[in-house]
Amino acid sequence: MPTAFRVAAAIIALCASTVLASAQSLPKEAPARTEIFPIPSLTLSDQQFLSGDAAAGKPVTVAGEFRVAQGSGKMPVVVLMHGSSGVGATTEAWVHEFNAMGISTFVIDGFTGRGLTVTGPNQALLGRLNLIIDIYHSLEILAKHPRVDPDRIVLMGFSRGGQAALYASLDRFNKLWNKSGVQFAAYIPFYPDCSTTYQTDTEVAARPIRIFHGTPDDYNPVKSCKAFVDRLKAAGRDVVLTEYPDSAHGFDSGLLGVNAVTVSANAQTVRNCHIREGDSGVLMNGDTNAPFTYKDTCLELNPHVGGNPATAAEARKAVVDFLQALFKLG
Repeated sequence: MPTAFRVAAAIIALCASTVLASAQSLPKEAPARTEIFPIPSLTLSDQQFLSGDAAAGKPVTVAGEFRVAQGSGKMPVVVLMHGSSGVGATTEAWVHEFNAMGISTFVIDGFTGRGLTVTGPNQALLGRLNLIIDIYHSLEILAKHPRVDPDRIVLMGFSRGGQAALYASLDRFNKLWNKSGVQFAAYIPFYPDCSTTYQTDTEVAARPIRIFHGTPDDYNPVKSCKAFVDRLKAAGRDVVLTEYPDSAHGFDSGLLGVNAVTVSANAQTVRNCHIREGDSGVLMNGDTNAPFTYKDTCLELNPHVGGNPATAAEARKAVVDFLQALFKLG
């Protein structure tokens, strides 16, 4: 063999062994591969969403980060939907947890492609239901991916994203907007807003719904979620609400060691509003019987946010145990 070929073969062998050694030494929470996906979506008002008026929507491209966990074949996936502050560090903590379990993750960024960074101080910047559109379009991508088990995709969301994760379970919304041909295996909303009553909202997918909330949450109070859960249970749905004391809105930031509660300055909260879906998909203020707006007197400002490491750890264990059983992980 000529010297040049021997040298080339040696270099290739060295590179291959280096890559293999690197893969073998990866921390278990590190993904084996990361892919960035453009997600074709729509920006819609709540009325357009509720009436199924896709033609009125403004086309937009949002983004998703897919981290393929270490392993082989078709993997289970958790889709994560952010809240009013966009994708943040707490999301990353959950991603590491799931990847370490052998679960891939798909993190949706529904803001950047729309020119948004936060909506807390002005929730009218984006329809309350718009993130559900992004979620369903993400499901279309994942359902066709060769490394995804389409029967083992779970949806998890936080605050505004928790609201989206909760109501993405509605049969009516799936029929209107989910064109993927598959359904989520479960729904895991963290501290969602449950202040809105939608038509036929107890008709949800025959999949588990697991809600995690804090007792003193004054951003999205747990009281309205308890009322919704009671209605779902009365309809025979598989739903569980886990409530944690001393846990403010965003309590799972305790996974990062956050152990303080602060005011979310000028953030809008509908904690004292009673919103219901009226005719033609118009959201109504249940107290005034007028169309709801973010200028209504029921709207308040400056709710509290903060972490609790102890209850964050409890919630993490509960989610891990649930997913291990659901996905049949060893």
